[in-house]
Amino acid sequence: MAVYGVNVASERILKLGLPAGSLQKATIELFDKAGLHISDSKRSYFPAVDDEEIHLVYLRAQEIGRYVGDGVLDAGITGFDWIRESACDVREVCELPYSKATSNPARWVLAVPNESAATRAEDLAGGIVATELVGVTKRYFDEKGVHVKVEFSWGATEVKARLVDAIVELTETGTSLRANNLRIIDTVIVSTTRLIANKGAWQDDFKREKIENIAILLQAAIAARGMVGLKMNVRKADLDAVLRVLPAEKSPTVSSLADSEYVAIEVILDENVERTLVPALKRAGASGIITYPLNKVIH
Repeated sequence: MAVYGVNVASERILKLGLPAGSLQKATIELFDKAGLHISDSKRSYFPAVDDEEIHLVYLRAQEIGRYVGDGVLDAGITGFDWIRESACDVREVCELPYSKATSNPARWVLAVPNESAATRAEDLAGGIVATELVGVTKRYFDEKGVHVKVEFSWGATEVKARLVDAIVELTETGTSLRANNLRIIDTVIVSTTRLIANKGAWQDDFKREKIENIAILLQAAIAARGMVGLKMNVRKADLDAVLRVLPAEKSPTVSSLADSEYVAIEVILDENVERTLVPALKRAGASGIITYPLNKVIH
């Protein structure tokens, strides 16, 4: 098969699809944390990455599952929502809980205008629902035994909420829905980002190892978010007092120093406890305290 103008049939190349649009910036930042540095990301649909064995292409998240399932791509990153929508036959390698605004899952919600009398899906029987997620929405209503007409929306779905009976729209925080005086009456599907693989590519030893390596690095970069490393020197006489200050669930590394009266302690902590912990450690006898950001945490 010729892809990107290169015959890759006999080459050790992994064809990887990345989501264009709202997830693009967050994906680039995640890959950078993972040690895979993407360039030409704003000017090209085929950006370069500092791994010659990976060929990247930007596609709409809606399309990636289908292209991975069909073997056009070996692997890709897309949302669980679009995997369900396209009903693609792929292997889900791992969950990657990141998104454009927060680390929270995205939700496709059933919403109506504030002035609507509807309070549940059953109240919409016989009505019209607009959404980009047509297949999933139809299955949602079918499972409830509610007959509605589901129409595809070409964007700006929130505007149509007062032209039809309800919409199914993607939200992370609900802010935009509230700003448009819309009210959520149910969640249709909760979605996180996934790394998926073509089932044939997964049987290829080289491609499978490459995909697994990417999965390990990306998951490690996600795990490192909101965490910091903490180093300090402690007199042995103060060691017990310092260890009592550290969170009980953490297991610090204690190492000998050239000065036999001191040890070095290193531990990984949640960033939100650092500001209260560091002064307490200082008072308990720690010195030479250093905190540093983490790129990857591999469990």
